[in-house]
Amino acid sequence: MDASASAAPQHRRSRIPPWAGLLVRITATAGLMAYALRGIEWGTFRDLLARADWAWWACGLAVGMGLQVVGGIRWAVLARPLGFPLSYGAFVWRFLEGSFFSLCLPSSIGGDVVKAYRLGDTTPRRLLAACSVLADRLTGVSALGVLAVTALLVTRLNLGIVATLGVAALLLGCAMLAFRLGVASIDRVLGLLREGSTARDFVARLLPYQQRPRLMAQALAWSLVVQMGGAMAVACFGQSLGVFLPAAVWFTVVPLVSLAIVLPVSINGIGLRESALVTLLGPHGVPPEPAVAIGLLWLASQVLVGLVGGVLFLLERRAVSATATAAVDGAHR
Repeated sequence: MDASASAAPQHRRSRIPPWAGLLVRITATAGLMAYALRGIEWGTFRDLLARADWAWWACGLAVGMGLQVVGGIRWAVLARPLGFPLSYGAFVWRFLEGSFFSLCLPSSIGGDVVKAYRLGDTTPRRLLAACSVLADRLTGVSALGVLAVTALLVTRLNLGIVATLGVAALLLGCAMLAFRLGVASIDRVLGLLREGSTARDFVARLLPYQQRPRLMAQALAWSLVVQMGGAMAVACFGQSLGVFLPAAVWFTVVPLVSLAIVLPVSINGIGLRESALVTLLGPHGVPPEPAVAIGLLWLASQVLVGLVGGVLFLLERRAVSATATAAVDGAHR
């Protein structure tokens, strides 16, 4: 028997089927949720939700929806100089679509992939769009770090307002310096690539980030607004359940949880979010029942915001389909 013929079936058998990855994520999600729910007193949990002040939850939901708009504007700041001259409204639309796809993909990174794919119309432009999405993600993560570390130091060292602002400014300056050094290396990368090569042409498209260093500073400022707003939205969810904590606690806990759920472990961070809240809010006197409930209210708000993106996606697909049908009909006439 031919060796290549016998190797082919063995190769096919060694491939992991697509459903296996989904099964692993579902299992991880269920396991993490079971871990978060351990020790929950269900009677207390039901009473807690029954007495919830839904006006506060609606306030947090409204803040979350507004932050999607700010996130779209931040992305536009980074993508427009790379050759994507869409309106701010179009970027907000695509940003909401990404939120929708993040609901069912392993983590929020899956939504980033969809955003890059939807922004570009060819493979090279989609790669360029992915660079803008990556820059957007990096500024968001940097803002999370600045906010979390500042709030943690405020809580541990009992800093005053002047010291707090000084720490925040120092951390923000370090983040901006890191971005400045990163974009400054674009010239060095260009020098390593062959003149006229596709790779060199692609990297050259990133030069606006080096020529306009304020772009990253603007994006980082928008990211701080997003992350602080996100912490306040979760604080509203806590308020709806009677959990009253200082702002510094929310500014510490929420960024850390947000970083955790970026990991592609569970579906949309389910279970991971609730487990992290139980762990991080416990030292502040919050029992497991309200900590898990806050996580579920947070998840519910993300689902509703994501569904708005799903509706927008379907509306655009329908509009494109109608336009194509009209064009075909016109050609037949």
